[in-house]
Amino acid sequence: MFDHCPPQNEMQWQALRPAPESFDFTPADALVTAAEACQQRLRGQSLCWHKSLPKWFQDVATPDTAAQLLTEHIRRVAGRYARRVHSWDVVCEAIEVKDRRPDGLRITPWLHLLGPDYLELAFRTASEADPNALLTYNDYGLELDSPFNARKREAVLNLLRSLRSRRVPLHALSLQAHLIALNMTETPSWKGFHKFLDEVQKLNLQVFVTALDVDDFHLAGIVRSRDSFVAGLYRDFLRNILRHTSIKAVLTCGLSDRDTWLNSERRRQDGLPERPLPFDKDLKPKPAFDAMREELSRM
Repeated sequence: MFDHCPPQNEMQWQALRPAPESFDFTPADALVTAAEACQQRLRGQSLCWHKSLPKWFQDVATPDTAAQLLTEHIRRVAGRYARRVHSWDVVCEAIEVKDRRPDGLRITPWLHLLGPDYLELAFRTASEADPNALLTYNDYGLELDSPFNARKREAVLNLLRSLRSRRVPLHALSLQAHLIALNMTETPSWKGFHKFLDEVQKLNLQVFVTALDVDDFHLAGIVRSRDSFVAGLYRDFLRNILRHTSIKAVLTCGLSDRDTWLNSERRRQDGLPERPLPFDKDLKPKPAFDAMREELSRM
C-alpha cells in the first residue's frame, strides 16, 4: 500500500498540451523516471477530466472534433507510458447530482460535446493504448453519511454498473477521500459507505484511496487539539475501510502540510494554515502519521 507514486499535475491536459498540435512530456517523463528509480508503482491521471483543460480547448473542441481530441490524447499519453504505469484514472468526477440530470452525470465540456458515450470511449481507448494497466473511475464526496453523499454514491454505483454491464474495461474505483472535520464532538458514521463498498465489491472492482486528507478548516482550538482530532479521523476512517478486502491502496493527497492544496483555497479565521496531512511543514511526523501506521500495521 505504500509503493504507489501518484502524480500531482504533471499528467493533466494543461501540463501536457501547450497547443492543440503539440505535447510536452518533460515533467511527466521526469516523474515516471523518478518512480522507476525508486521502484514505485506509478498511478497515471487524469486522461479525461473537465478540469485542467488548456485554454485553447474551448476554441478548438467542437462536436465534430472532440472525439478525435480525446482519443488522440489518450493514445499518445497512455501509449507513451504503456507497461510503465500501474493504473490510470481514466475518467474523473463525471458525477454531480446537483446538476439534476436523471443519470447523475456532471454537465461538462465532454458531456456537452459527445454525450454520455464519452465515458465508454475514454475507457476503451485507454485499454487499447495500455492493455496491461488497471483502469479506474475516480470521484470524491462518497464517504460520509450525509444526504448528498448518499445520492452521489447511488449515482456512482449506477454508472459503474452500467459500464460493467456493457463490458467496458473498468477495473477499479479510486476514491479521493477528502475528509472534512466539522467539529471536535462529531464522530462520523460510515454505515452508508460500508454498504457502498460492498456493492462495489459485487462488481468485482478493486478500490484505491488516492487522495486522503482531513480538512480542518472548521476546527477551532490550539494546534495540538486539532492534530489530535485529525489523527482520530484518519484512524477511524482506515479502521473502517480496511475491513473491505477490495481496498488495495491508500495514498494521501501529498505528504506534508506545506504541500496541501487546501491552503491555497482559503484561510482559516484564526489565520493559521491547515494541517491535513501526516507530516508537518518541516516533514516531522504528526499524530495522523502514527494513527495511519497503527491501523495499517493491523493488516
